[in-house]
Amino acid sequence: MMEIAGGDWRAALLPERGGALAMLSHDGEDVLLPLPPGADPNDYWAGAFLMLPWSNRLDEGRLPYPGGIHHFPCNRVAERTALHGISREHAWRVESMAPDRAVLVQEMDAAPYRYTAWMEVALGEDFSLTLSVTNRGEAGMPFGTGWHPFFVRPAGTSLSFHATGTLARDDRNLPVQTVPSDGVSGGEDAYSGLDTHYTGWDGVARLTLGAAAFTLCGEDAWSRNLQVFTPHGAPVICVEPVSHVPDVVNRGRFAPLGDMRHLACGEAITGRVRLRPVP
Repeated sequence: MMEIAGGDWRAALLPERGGALAMLSHDGEDVLLPLPPGADPNDYWAGAFLMLPWSNRLDEGRLPYPGGIHHFPCNRVAERTALHGISREHAWRVESMAPDRAVLVQEMDAAPYRYTAWMEVALGEDFSLTLSVTNRGEAGMPFGTGWHPFFVRPAGTSLSFHATGTLARDDRNLPVQTVPSDGVSGGEDAYSGLDTHYTGWDGVARLTLGAAAFTLCGEDAWSRNLQVFTPHGAPVICVEPVSHVPDVVNRGRFAPLGDMRHLACGEAITGRVRLRPVP
């Protein structure tokens, strides 16, 4: 575990565990639900992890690409889907570190993907996380990314953001239909039980986590699509800026709402999220 601090923020990262965040606090209060010491971030609803080279689900693990069709193992067995990419299962190396920032790099060669991922976490007035992924393999490979935080959810937690639509899902949580939506605004009654993708997001969400409030801003590739996961009765609320619609590589009719980026060798996709305290 490596720790950094800047302004009123503190963070702990796990380079060997997918570059996950084990904790994030502001002014001494947890913003993310802390990961238990020594725990695998892929086994707990806590901390935050990166999603790449796709976010959310692939139906049957199916990935069409220029060389054919590859089937990734389905880690969500009951749904028969491959969930949240492969990066979180592999180590990152520390490229540089300062008291208030850290840069991690991951070199991945896992057929059919070859890529270099670069992540910077910086703390100051805001929390900032930037993820850039460069294709080092076959031209035209589909890439997508996202950030999956498990924010604390004390009594009084509320969420508000604007969108233009959402996606109805089948019993395997895969999109089947577009539905108009203005987004979400309110407390438990407005968001509890969601596992829902929103399109036409304006890139800004407000989170009130008990006595503390934050503005979450998605930038670049993370500025138009948002996944919200708020399981009933759990002490977490997940507000996930992502670059594309779930399983869009197999469901081309949804591509206008958020497609994966088909990168030539040497091209990159970059997303950024900022958390800004609200006085």
